Amino acid sequence: MQSISRRDLLRSTLVTGAAVSAGSLLATAAWARADSALASAIETEAALAPREKLLFDFDWKFQFGNSVDPAKDLGFGDSQGDFAKTGEFEFAKVKFDDSKWRTLNLPHDWAVELPFVRDEVQNSHGYKPVGRRYPESSVGWYRRNFDIPASDTGRRITVDFDGAFRDVLVWVNGCFIGRNDNGYAPFHFDITDFVAIGSRNCITCRVDASFGDGWFYEGAGIYRHVWLTKTSAVHLGKFESYARAAVNGNSSTINLGTVVQNSGAQAANARVTWKIVDSTGKTVGTADAAAQSIAPDGAATYTAIAKVVNPALWSVETPNLYSAVVTVESTGKTIDAERFAFGIRSFLFDADKGFSLNGKSMKIQGTCNHQDHAGVGAALPDRLQYFRLGVLKEMGSNAVRTSHNMPTPEWVEGCDRMGLMMMCETRQMSSNPEGMAQLEVLIKRYRNSPSIILWSIGNEENQMQSDMAEQGAKVGASMVRLCHELDPTRPVSAAVNGDNEKGVSTAFDVIGFNYYIDRPDGFHKSHPKLAIYGSETASAISTRGVYATDPMRNTLSAYDTNEPGWGETAEGWWKFYATRDWSCGGFAWTGFDYRGEPTPYGWPSINSQFGIIDTCGFPKDSYYYYRAWWGTEPSLHLFPHWNWEGKEGEPIKIWVHSNLDQVELFINGTSAGIQRVPHLGHLEWTEKFQPGVIEARGIKDGKVVLTEKRETTSTPSSIRLTADRTDINADGEDIAILRVEALDREGRPVPTASNYIGFKISGAGAIIGVGNGDPNCQESDKEPHRSLFNGLAQVIVQSTREPGEIHIEAFKEGWPGVELTPAKLSITTKKVELRPSVT
Repeated sequence: MQSISRRDLLRSTLVTGAAVSAGSLLATAAWARADSALASAIETEAALAPREKLLFDFDWKFQFGNSVDPAKDLGFGDSQGDFAKTGEFEFAKVKFDDSKWRTLNLPHDWAVELPFVRDEVQNSHGYKPVGRRYPESSVGWYRRNFDIPASDTGRRITVDFDGAFRDVLVWVNGCFIGRNDNGYAPFHFDITDFVAIGSRNCITCRVDASFGDGWFYEGAGIYRHVWLTKTSAVHLGKFESYARAAVNGNSSTINLGTVVQNSGAQAANARVTWKIVDSTGKTVGTADAAAQSIAPDGAATYTAIAKVVNPALWSVETPNLYSAVVTVESTGKTIDAERFAFGIRSFLFDADKGFSLNGKSMKIQGTCNHQDHAGVGAALPDRLQYFRLGVLKEMGSNAVRTSHNMPTPEWVEGCDRMGLMMMCETRQMSSNPEGMAQLEVLIKRYRNSPSIILWSIGNEENQMQSDMAEQGAKVGASMVRLCHELDPTRPVSAAVNGDNEKGVSTAFDVIGFNYYIDRPDGFHKSHPKLAIYGSETASAISTRGVYATDPMRNTLSAYDTNEPGWGETAEGWWKFYATRDWSCGGFAWTGFDYRGEPTPYGWPSINSQFGIIDTCGFPKDSYYYYRAWWGTEPSLHLFPHWNWEGKEGEPIKIWVHSNLDQVELFINGTSAGIQRVPHLGHLEWTEKFQPGVIEARGIKDGKVVLTEKRETTSTPSSIRLTADRTDINADGEDIAILRVEALDREGRPVPTASNYIGFKISGAGAIIGVGNGDPNCQESDKEPHRSLFNGLAQVIVQSTREPGEIHIEAFKEGWPGVELTPAKLSITTKKVELRPSVT
């Protein structure tokens, strides 16, 4: 994939004011890494012969059902005898007429397409009409006809879902196959017995989002990838292969293991070999396990040890990865194989010295994140996952927490390849069969990911910490035991908003505190052998580009001054965790704004304002506080904007975030004084507004090394469109992320612009979402227009599978007034080798 140019970067995602903020060139490496990382992930995940792994995302049919009226739900549930006979579900057969259904590609989130409704019950879910009280928009049907060629005779065929929200029923060729009842864990079904070999087949899914798993926006539909996997009857078990690397001086011992299953009718004799490959493709280690006889419908476990000399360690600066190639042989032939990525590194949570990676002491500089994004809801294209990680990486963040559920595979792979550590969290804290099953698949699926440093078995389970502390201790112990059994290399924790003295906390290896920074000091004194980190911190609230809190408009000042009763400002929490040797660091709530939980306001606010970054990925001003103190390069950020018409002569607060020695402020060329930068702090001036220019000059070792300006602009005169990349892959999956701005007559971005912009697109692509980061904007995420919010909007464009050109035009819409010169942009979609897909 093409890496972003330095020029494109300057036009891209991180500028909030009228001038390019100092240090924004740091993103060059992050964006280039994002492109190469995604390409590498796709290559590594490709199936090895004779196994086939086919993407099952394209050309599905969709229509709404109904959760209470069978007549509006394909007749499903009209009789208690629906499941009486196998093969009688006519809506799940090839011949069923779905010609009037909508054609779409996966991933798909239908909730983001729905209108907003003023219903306080739906407050935390973003005011979308999904749930038991909305039967007409809470059930969706998906159908797809597909071919199984005659050459697949004798193979096992499995359909694999990376995740769907929420309750899914699956049929193949009129036969009920199975169900899944959670919104985040992957699930799969062996459909071998139900497909017609050499013929057309049909898969049908009924997805019911009436029930939820969380208290935040969760989407609805098949919002992650689907795959069709074909193997021999004797094959590697799902998520059973692992590589556990231990660092021993200048070498690494790799403990390898897998399970081989025999789904055939005859016993099979099989052996397993492993090959360890470095990033250049060189084999650096091998191992094998002796042959075993596997009974019909049986399984056998294989283990071995390999060694790698002078390993390239995985770290946040250099996320080096290796690949393990696992091969199953029988009667002298390769009958199955798979390849997966892993890393070699060591880490330690120490009760006295905090956290270290590969022997290097560091603080966890993390953020908690939900999984939705402007325009697309929960159905993010892969490239958008890497885009979001790139924004966090440039901020200086080195870790993420997957709040509060099992993450999508691409988010984990992105962290592995871009160098962010992860606290990986399961959704259900319970030792019931469902809770343990979810935890098992979480650990097996991701235990090879070097980015993961901590398993989390839950979040803020108040009953398990208080009234049901006795049961909580037992539940916690059972879950921790399972974690250690499946992965003895990582500690286990959870995000706890109590005192950690009882209940589930008694089972944890490492102690996490949510908020309440008056507690960790005392806990450290009374429990000196337990390592401590901030599992959820801050909850600082702000609105991008707003500099005075206004409850009438549901907005909050972007100065770092707003904290809810339980939380802290960005500066407040980081000063606490950064200045204690025993502290491992922590995770701020949240990296990105997200739909739902509109704190502290309700309607018409439809998303949270906790984010350091808005829902589009546009940074708020506190982003630059973190970049100053989490980053490694000189940093300088000046705010607010300098457009205060009507406030001439009135005092305006001027802040600077910087990690330099001193900063001098100038107002229209006149010095307003020099201030020394306090460690982990910020600078403030209060000056009367005069139209013109404010300038900050950052001083290091007595020399000016960085400058930033904010200029008073005139009214909008034209539109500017820029893209993160102007060359993308013609694979039907890749995207370009467009930034929309209004410029004045002198070509300066107008930071207060709110113009309503329309979009036209033609050629080899389509608009799949729009947004602007406004927490109160109830415009459609899918229609081809969007208002600017404090000068910015975003358009997400996706390629088709045909190479060519995409042409986008942005123009003024809405009320009469001063016209804006339209903007045009072209994006080239280049021919690439497509991922193998179902036909």
